[in-house]
Amino acid sequence: MTWDRVLVNLVGTGLIAFIVWFFWLVKTKGVRAARTSGGYQEQMVLVKGGYTPDVIVVEAGKPVRLNFVRQESASCSEMVLLPAFNKSATLPEGETVPLEFLPKEPGEYDFACQMGMLRGRIIVE
Repeated sequence: MTWDRVLVNLVGTGLIAFIVWFFWLVKTKGVRAARTSGGYQEQMVLVKGGYTPDVIVVEAGKPVRLNFVRQESASCSEMVLLPAFNKSATLPEGETVPLEFLPKEPGEYDFACQMGMLRGRIIVE
């Protein structure tokens, strides 16, 4: 094997390792939902090429309200699903859509678009 092939293999392996680390191994701490005077844990979630923030931390046993604001026209982001809480919502472009649920058990729960391409996580403590 020549030196140029060795170099290409090393660079390629390094790039693959970086992609795996960046997309699957990095864990974000998440954003803690703010407490409102109404007793809700509330967080605004921007839907634009993904969910921002995509990790939301809440307390168990207290109601949660996620306010989704969709600022794109991609068909994948038209809906959000929270299967663990049996909730879903259609997200019209430019409108704020609240989604309320009560997390009873601590754990990590996913939310996603109907195609599963846009993903987020709720961490219940």
